[in-house]
Amino acid sequence: MSPLGVRPGSAGADAGGVVGAECLVGAEGVGTKGAGGIEAVVFDLGNVLVRWDPYLPYVGRLARADVDAFFADIDFAQFNQRQDAGRPWSQARDELRDEFPQHLAALDLYLEHFAESLPGPVDGSAAVVRELAAGGVRVLGLSNWSAETYRHAQPAAPVIGLLEGVVVSGQEGIAKPDPQIFALLTARYGLDPGRTVFTDDSPPNVIAARLAGYVGVLFDGAQGLRRDLAALGLPVEAPAART
Repeated sequence: MSPLGVRPGSAGADAGGVVGAECLVGAEGVGTKGAGGIEAVVFDLGNVLVRWDPYLPYVGRLARADVDAFFADIDFAQFNQRQDAGRPWSQARDELRDEFPQHLAALDLYLEHFAESLPGPVDGSAAVVRELAAGGVRVLGLSNWSAETYRHAQPAAPVIGLLEGVVVSGQEGIAKPDPQIFALLTARYGLDPGRTVFTDDSPPNVIAARLAGYVGVLFDGAQGLRRDLAALGLPVEAPAART
């Protein structure tokens, strides 16, 4: 998962072309499922299906200025990316103790109260998953998430339990946007990337999915996702047109 407003590798967002809510990036000429088009939708989890805010474990426990200093000193985006890629938290703590011992207590607070960083589902996303599944579309997940904290995901957003399967980066030792994790997803679930939508709130991850042949949709909220999926002919109710 990427911290709010900070995404590792975000400089690459311009490298793969336009990725906006209006741009469904992926295979050329994709039609509707009925015409032999989209067969599956793969969801990112953090801030797509389940809300995540790394500041929340510190509320009432550590001053915001101290949290900001902790995040800045350790480069939390890159630190967290290593956790997502499989680094054990015990190793992370040992490395932090050697370089930033003054922040050990902050790290311990974060991990001890990690469940509080997940305040609930992303509004409206669960209904999209249910509509797709009811319409016969396969629904899966691909998430950058530490193997040791992933157990908190489904209690915070029960719709995750409706997914056919989830590839969790920390369990695989590979994290988005590494192309290997998309290859693993493809092979494990027998997906045809050109007939599979991948949606994520991180532009670099959407670009990586596109480069792997997937139909990449940048997530900008459940209503925007509905609009984009409906435009692809998928069985979701399109949002009402603005007047």
